[in-house]
Amino acid sequence: MPRVRATKFLPPTEEEIIAQMHSHVRDSVANRPGVYRMIAKDGEVVYVGKSKQLRSRLLSYFRASYPADKGARIIRQAHSIEWDYEPSEFAALLRELRLIKKFRPRLNVAMKRDIRHYAFIKVSREDASKLTVVRGPSGNDAVVYYGPFIGVSRVAVALRELNDVLGLRDCKSSQKMHFADQPDLFPSVSRTPGCIRFEVNKCLGPCVAACSVNEYAKQMQMARQFLDGSSDGPLEILEREMNSASEQMNYELAGVFRDKLARLDSLRDQFKRMRFAVENLSFVYDVPGHAGNDRTYIIRRGLVRQELNTPRSNEEKSALKHLVDEVFSSSESDSSALMTHEIDELMLLASWFRNNPDEVDRAVRWSKAFNL
Repeated sequence: MPRVRATKFLPPTEEEIIAQMHSHVRDSVANRPGVYRMIAKDGEVVYVGKSKQLRSRLLSYFRASYPADKGARIIRQAHSIEWDYEPSEFAALLRELRLIKKFRPRLNVAMKRDIRHYAFIKVSREDASKLTVVRGPSGNDAVVYYGPFIGVSRVAVALRELNDVLGLRDCKSSQKMHFADQPDLFPSVSRTPGCIRFEVNKCLGPCVAACSVNEYAKQMQMARQFLDGSSDGPLEILEREMNSASEQMNYELAGVFRDKLARLDSLRDQFKRMRFAVENLSFVYDVPGHAGNDRTYIIRRGLVRQELNTPRSNEEKSALKHLVDEVFSSSESDSSALMTHEIDELMLLASWFRNNPDEVDRAVRWSKAFNL
């Protein structure tokens, strides 16, 4: 009998995979708004993107030169490309953000946030919470965030003044806390001295049992009320100390307190301006869509609260009016506090309307036209 030779099938090379994806995109993708996902061989979503001209955007990846261009490096991580059409660029922008949050692609390093200009104050989730300046949310180790603020360095300096005046800690999260009202498990073990901030009376010393849980929590609550804009407690403390130093003719010390007061006052003015800007991002936004697929978004304080097809009939318009009343009548505290999941969407919408100011005017006109 003749010998049968086994045929050896080699897996496709990287260049062959890229050629197959190129052909698939060229033959299948329409040039309209949409989102896309770059998927690795094992099914991992390595990158998520969006475009108002999806076909042009995807084809540009195959024209990029490797390794100089980011697009060429991304396409070489992919084994396939998936995409979905969206009715508008705005819809694609929101969808992209939600997919990034869902898949956390490793190549979406910036997470689509404009991190160059903004900072947030984070309240950590620890035994003795602390305030730190961050660029954006990271993990689930925060109670809330405050912001956005402009100028990381200035915010950091002001926050240091706030920590000092209220005696809040700024040490590492790994530092063990031991409050005065917590019983000693090993009474014979001597405590280590406090840090320099504790020694100079700028920290309550929750790590060396120098304060109780409630004493520390009270000071943190005052800090949060200040950041919310509902209390000027820290400013009043500094003003009293400044006046006291001045009455004792210690004008140099009074000047130090005056400068501290100015830095905190500047921080308060900034979050008041930011809060006003966020409040202005409250309207009903109608967005024309591809092939008449128009969408209406109910936006309150920089967040999309409801999304629906743009109403055509009187009945649909009445239903929209009812939904708007429901969204805007719900109680919502006038606070600068943001939950982790809200920050990215707030920044996204703020950036969109900052770059497209005519869209704000159109949204307001549309809202008035429907008596919303």
